Amino acid sequence: MHQDTIAIHAGQESPDPATGARAVPIYLTTSYVFKDINHAANLFGLREMGNIYTRLMNPTTDVFERRIAAIEGGSGALAVASGQAAESFARLTADCSEAGPLDLKTQHLVILGVAIGTGSEVDV
Repeated sequence: MHQDTIAIHAGQESPDPATGARAVPIYLTTSYVFKDINHAANLFGLREMGNIYTRLMNPTTDVFERRIAAIEGGSGALAVASGQAAESFARLTADCSEAGPLDLKTQHLVILGVAIGTGSEVDV
């Protein structure tokens, strides 16, 4: 697929099912309605994919993230609300795949001035 086509259509392979719109609808909502208590429990328990709260999942953001991943040739992407959030996320996940989470806690966060402590099983 040509790069221009990917930039326009990736992440939304078919028209919007509710409206038939070819362009991605912009969902300006903060919350979603659940079918019933079981539906809500399955969503929050991650047994079923779906929208819970717009900061966690939003259909417009989902298409944007899939589109960026396709353009960059990645397996996924993460959209954040600000440059500061992007910078914080990048710093907090730096070298995580190579160094591991323990190194992240003991070195990277300490450099940022974040104090890390662990609890015992008694605290749980």
